[in-house]
Amino acid sequence: MSFWRVLLSIICPPLAVIDKGCGSILIVFLLWLCGWVPGVIAALVILNNPKN
Repeated sequence: MSFWRVLLSIICPPLAVIDKGCGSILIVFLLWLCGWVPGVIAALVILNNPKN
């Protein structure tokens, strides 16, 4: 995970996971609408997933 991806996940989490698929974008976007912190946490978890 690069520094720029982490920075993007802090600023706008849905844009950070845009290459991970539609489901990830939707989940992060909905959590981001509920609050900034849940969206950032979800984006960082998805980006740290070693399988993708």
